[in-house]
Amino acid sequence: MKLSELPRRVAAIVDAVEDLHPNDGVARRLRELGFVGGERVEIVAAGPVSAEPLLVQVGFTRFALRRVEAARVRVREESAQGQPA
Repeated sequence: MKLSELPRRVAAIVDAVEDLHPNDGVARRLRELGFVGGERVEIVAAGPVSAEPLLVQVGFTRFALRRVEAARVRVREESAQGQPA
């Protein structure tokens, strides 16, 4: 599933960031911000207009991402025991 499809306040684990082309600057920046495989992520809130931007927490840091950027991050839901589903 894409991060942009994750319901609010549902914990997930990052699988990967999708590169759209070689040397993709957006994908590289997302990884630099902490969107790396195995990291816990959650949608905290969404903006008032078209639910844009998304307030995303990765680890202990929060970022505002546009939905198009969040759609580049592949995630899987975390189970109730805190383990990947």
